[in-house]
Amino acid sequence: MTLTPSTMMPLGTIAPNFRLPDTVSGKDISLEELKSDIGTVIMFICNHCPYVKHVQEGLASLSIDYSGKGISFVAINSNDINNYPDDAPDKMRELADLLGNPFPYLFDETQDVAKAYKAACTPDFYIFDEELRCVYRGQLDDSRPGNKIPVTGKDIRETLDAMIAGEALVVDQKPSVGCNIKWK
Repeated sequence: MTLTPSTMMPLGTIAPNFRLPDTVSGKDISLEELKSDIGTVIMFICNHCPYVKHVQEGLASLSIDYSGKGISFVAINSNDINNYPDDAPDKMRELADLLGNPFPYLFDETQDVAKAYKAACTPDFYIFDEELRCVYRGQLDDSRPGNKIPVTGKDIRETLDAMIAGEALVVDQKPSVGCNIKWK
């Protein structure tokens, strides 16, 4: 495991389009089908990373809290499953079912989507507005494994609350940190 920060996509960048298999529903789903009229949260996660494991319940909670407010959520796993079999699609589905994740969990086998987003770590978070422009990229909150700060999703919640209220968005955005994406 190499501790890796987000690359911090430039704000205003248009979300790269994708169509990927959802390991939960078994259907291929596109960004166009997933996007919201208010905001779309794209999370690069995986099954085995301790940084992702640390926030898993918080991600489900966040999604439940905001899905009813017009925000859509999608998780993408881009890891190399040959060297990291715990991140394989069948394991992704098992974990999503176990956690009761209310969002699609897509598999990026070619890693093209992660490259298009310049995703660097798991977890890595992006929020896009109704026109799919990047308005946030960075951390969920200040909690990390072992630092005894509770997982609240504070940074993302502040951004989503501002979007819903039509207010100015948070300018001070901190990179996420976690395991590097396991490239082929």
